Amino acid sequence: MTATVSTTDTPLNASAAPGRIGFGRKAKAYLALTKPRVIELLLVSTLPTMIYAQRGFPSIGLILATLVGGAFAAGSAGAFNCYIDRDIDKLMRRTENRPLVTGEVTPREALVFSWLLGAAAIAVLWFGANPLSAWLGLGAIVFYVVIYTMILKRRTAQNIVWGGAAGCFPVLIAWAAVTNTVQWPAVVLFMVIFLWTPPHYWPLSMRYGEDYRNAKVPMLGAIAGAKVVSVQVVLYAWAMVACSLLMVPAGGAGWVYTVTAVVAGAWFLYQSHALHTRAQGGDVSDTGAMKVFHGSISYLTVLFIALAIDPFVGSRIMGG
Repeated sequence: MTATVSTTDTPLNASAAPGRIGFGRKAKAYLALTKPRVIELLLVSTLPTMIYAQRGFPSIGLILATLVGGAFAAGSAGAFNCYIDRDIDKLMRRTENRPLVTGEVTPREALVFSWLLGAAAIAVLWFGANPLSAWLGLGAIVFYVVIYTMILKRRTAQNIVWGGAAGCFPVLIAWAAVTNTVQWPAVVLFMVIFLWTPPHYWPLSMRYGEDYRNAKVPMLGAIAGAKVVSVQVVLYAWAMVACSLLMVPAGGAGWVYTVTAVVAGAWFLYQSHALHTRAQGGDVSDTGAMKVFHGSISYLTVLFIALAIDPFVGSRIMGG
C-alpha cells in the first residue's frame, strides 16, 4: 500500500487551484468529498428498514436522527477515502475532478472535515437514536476507511467483496435505531447488500478498467477478462436473490416483498446472464456492462421500496 498521509496544503493539481475560492464553490467542493451519490444509495436502504423493523412508521425525530447520522457517517467515510486516495484519483479520468485533485480543498481541510463529520455522525446517532446505532456507525466508517481503503483496495482483486461490507451497515444501523438490537432480518438484509455489491461494482470497473490499471488498483473488472468477471457477476447475483428470499422464513416478510423479490430478482438475473452470454461470445461492451450496473441500482431500490410497503399490506407468509 502506498497511500500518502501528508497534510500539506499544496494541491495535487496546482494549475487548477484558484487563488481564492468563493463560499459557494467551496461548499460544493466539501459536498463532493462526501460522495453524495453513494450516500443517496445507502439511504435507500435505511428508511425502509426502519419502517419494516417498526412494522409501521417510527417517530419523525428518530427517522431524521438516523438518516442524518447515517448520511454523516457515510460522508465522513467518503471524505477520508478521498483524502487517502488523492494520489491515485489524479491518475483516473473518473476521479480527476475530485476537490483534492483540483485543489479546491486542501488535504488538511479534507482531513479535518472528515474527522468533524465523523464525530457529528456518532453524536447524532448516539443522542438521536441509541448508543448501539452509534457504535455501528463508527464501525461502518472504520471498515470503509481502514479495511477497504487502506488495506484491501490496492492489494487484492477481492477488495470490493469484503470492503463492500461497509455499505451494508446502514441496514444494521436502521434496525438498531428502532429496536436497540440486531436481529436476523437485519442480518439477512446485510447479506443481500453484501452479495449485491460485486455484481453492482464489477461491471463499473469493467467500464473504467483502463483507469484502474493506470492507478495500479486491482479491481477484478480491470485485471480479469470479461468472461471471468461475467461468471462472477452471475454467481453473486444468484446468491443475492436466494438470500433475499430468506426474509420470508427469517424476517416474516409478506406477499408484497416476496413477489417483488422474485420478480425483480428474475429480471436482474436475466440482465446478468445476458452480460455473461455476450462476454462468452466476445461481444461485451461498455454499454452492456453499465446496463448491469444501473440495473443493480434499480433492483435494490425496488426491493427496499417493497420492504417498506410490506408491513402495511397483507400478513406474513410464515409465522402469522
